[in-house]
Amino acid sequence: MIDHSGPDDFSHLLAPGRIGALDLANRVVLPGMDMNHCDEGMITPSEIAHYAARAAGGCGLVITGAAAVAWPLGATSTKQPALSDDRFLPGLAALADAVHLNGGRLCVQLVHHGKVASVDTAAGRPQLVPSVPPTRMDLSALADNPIDELMQLASATAGKPGSFRVATADDIAWAIGRFADAAGRVQAAGADAVEVHGAHGYLISTFLSRAYNQRDDEYGGSLENRSRILVEVIRAVRDRVGSGFPILVRLNGCEYGIDDGITVDETAATARLAEAAGADAIHVSANASNPFGDFTLGPLPDQVGQYRDMAAAVKRVVTVPVIAVGRLLPEVAEDMLAKGECDFVAMGRQQLADPDLVNKISTGRRASVRPCINCYVCVEQNFFDASPICAVNPGLGHESSTPLAPADTDPPRHVLIVGAGPAGLETARVAADRGSQVTVVERSSIPGGSTWFAELSGSPNQSLVEWLTHETDSAAIDIRFSTEATVASVMALTPDVVVIATGAPLLRVQRDGADASALVRSLALPGCERCDIAVIGGDMLGLSLADFLQTKGHSVTVLEPGAHFGLGMAMPRRWTAVATARSHGVILIRSAHVSSIDTEGRVLRYTAGSDDTADEVGISVDHIFLSGADGKSSQTAAVPSLATELRAAGIEVHVVGDAVSVEYLQGAIHSANAIARSL
Repeated sequence: MIDHSGPDDFSHLLAPGRIGALDLANRVVLPGMDMNHCDEGMITPSEIAHYAARAAGGCGLVITGAAAVAWPLGATSTKQPALSDDRFLPGLAALADAVHLNGGRLCVQLVHHGKVASVDTAAGRPQLVPSVPPTRMDLSALADNPIDELMQLASATAGKPGSFRVATADDIAWAIGRFADAAGRVQAAGADAVEVHGAHGYLISTFLSRAYNQRDDEYGGSLENRSRILVEVIRAVRDRVGSGFPILVRLNGCEYGIDDGITVDETAATARLAEAAGADAIHVSANASNPFGDFTLGPLPDQVGQYRDMAAAVKRVVTVPVIAVGRLLPEVAEDMLAKGECDFVAMGRQQLADPDLVNKISTGRRASVRPCINCYVCVEQNFFDASPICAVNPGLGHESSTPLAPADTDPPRHVLIVGAGPAGLETARVAADRGSQVTVVERSSIPGGSTWFAELSGSPNQSLVEWLTHETDSAAIDIRFSTEATVASVMALTPDVVVIATGAPLLRVQRDGADASALVRSLALPGCERCDIAVIGGDMLGLSLADFLQTKGHSVTVLEPGAHFGLGMAMPRRWTAVATARSHGVILIRSAHVSSIDTEGRVLRYTAGSDDTADEVGISVDHIFLSGADGKSSQTAAVPSLATELRAAGIEVHVVGDAVSVEYLQGAIHSANAIARSL
């Protein structure tokens, strides 16, 4: 569970701010995130609706996703905004108008993607780089990707291998000119600022990095030389847009996972050079060299406030505003601002989950902010060159069509929901918002259903349960705990429609009658005797449970019948979870087939691999857990008998969440939301 304790007024977060000549209503920034709604570089209505919704939600400065200055050259997607020609101006102008109409200010991010320009590779063009990059990255994490995911990963480059073009002096001059031209178009379209992207492994950041820049000319070697292209881009942009138009610069606070990568001290020195060249603000992010292994270090960190010290280090050496980023919750952001560690805070995934974040905070409704659960479902889609989706916000990507329509029945229908897990509570919340009379019955004494492990392990998933509970409490929904739903008890409540949200048994204990929750809680107690534990099933829950118990001092082996661990997790989270569990000492065995468990449950025997002659292995165990979902392929559940019986009695019945198929929180929230909107 994430601690939301902290300030009540958020006075620093909500205070007006200024970047260059641009006045902003508050200190909240939407950082650039690739939404991939554009069409061959053209901004579309869905792209506009996305940014307009965040402006309407109160965000002070909206920054677009990476816009390609020389599109299609140096682009990473045909779905990103393009800035290389005047034909793109009408879309930019429409975007600026929409953001302004909704009370926000618009900054357009300028980028040449360099060594990750997938569009160049797909077209057979070499990628522009300062030097040929170091040895290719470790791809061993992809062992946990099924073939369909691997094929999707290759789609952006049309399956072609990349090649490189070491930039000449003419190439550098050309790139600088493209940044200046792009900035001029942004200004002409009526936007309010530009951000020069010098981070995340794109062209400028590779010049800044000793790891990627091995040049011996005036653009390589010393920090001043490696920063030269950035300085010249800033000066060229300033010459084009004039003195009153703000220029932001995004830098890596550090580069993870590579020798001679950018350090925070170098970033601070580069920031001073950028300020002297004319930058009006420095935006401090970070990056990891291997997105297939370290993506949860950078650029989308797993830890709350992970780049906090980096922003503070830059703040100490520059006089222009500093923008911090990196999984910043409002309480952390307020504290950073209050302590002078930064001047603005960028909250990205937080505003994907809830576009009204700022408005809710400013009206004293912090508890009503829908939380990001840090699941990486959104960014996984970028790996597939697709548009992000949000596990907790089904409206992401559908902003122009998401307003709730009131239920068109008079009197309101009585909606009875069986189950107070995430699917049941989301159904209740949306149905009540639409004006239905809502009753929820739950056989346990608390809400949350199968999310009990999230509460125990401190997972951000628990924050979603807390939010749903708060929202249903605020709506005065009639929730009846410790109430078993039977045909008779349901019929006695005279519902017009019943929604079954009873979930599925995702985790079981091998011994008959044993309670998984009670056993896990006892094994997590301080001083618990060390046990040998086997987890059969290395899907999302099985892998998470194994790592949790290993960190509590037990010895855990995970036997995954299939070829891949962590299915059900978005790829970046999966890659990190597998590596973390292994580093903690969890024994992970793929293609493991349990052949026998002795009558006392103390010895488990299995074979591993597809070879029929594989030797049988025996391990001593104290406890065996069975994790029953098979991940992304979904585990179809049997239609609950209660649903069948109620339908036979003439009641309209719908089934949502894991009671339909096991697709975890994303499936629960999305299916529940869709049903509730249709009632």
